[in-house]
Amino acid sequence: MKISEYNQSQSENDQQICKQLMNAINEGLPEAESKIWHKHPVWFLEENPIVGYSKLKGGIRLMFWSGASFNEPELKPGTGKFKDASKTYSSADQIKIEDVRRWLEKARDIQWDYKNIVKKKGQLDRL
Repeated sequence: MKISEYNQSQSENDQQICKQLMNAINEGLPEAESKIWHKHPVWFLEENPIVGYSKLKGGIRLMFWSGASFNEPELKPGTGKFKDASKTYSSADQIKIEDVRRWLEKARDIQWDYKNIVKKKGQLDRL
């Protein structure tokens, strides 16, 4: 599945949100590789997941893998062991593009090394 197909599979309201987020991410991170990963659109820098979005009951969640380190009150920290944070949108008019652009700049600069966590854990286990 392509990201455009994912977006088209959503309700009309959610399609508008997804399209705005996709365009903002593509513009803000033009060097990123994007693909459907774990059934959701995700953008990667050097194989490291940076940002993505997914459908929740309450809307479309924009998630930054290292977002808890951004010091941005609009981004709500995740509850897991990672440093993710997110913002959920129930309509496209809630998206503040200037906020998304700022978060994308921070996402480029502040990255936890998620792609190597498993490798590093495995290396530690062998010591």
